[in-house]
Amino acid sequence: MFKYLKEKWKISSNLQLIIIFIVFAITGTASAKLALPFLELLNIHASDFENIKFGNVLYFLIRIFIIFPIYQILLIVVAVFFFQFKFFWEFEKKFLRKIGFGFLFRKKTN
Repeated sequence: MFKYLKEKWKISSNLQLIIIFIVFAITGTASAKLALPFLELLNIHASDFENIKFGNVLYFLIRIFIIFPIYQILLIVVAVFFFQFKFFWEFEKKFLRKIGFGFLFRKKTN
């Protein structure tokens, strides 16, 4: 499995693969932790949805919607600290293209 990832991501070092996993882990944890204070800053609380049918699902969806941009930004920031900016910048551009944000990264033609 690791061999497959190394080939897919075009990396040769096991150390770089470990560092990439660490960056993903830190980013995922940090973005989930930061979402709650951000929701509180926006004055959105889980208790606000208690009296709504499927309110807990709605709150969860709002939280995911908040986590997504936080994760994207943090991924690049954390990658810089681990000297993996190039890998994660390309990874991020590829991912955002796949979900429909490719217009942000169009190549300029002269």
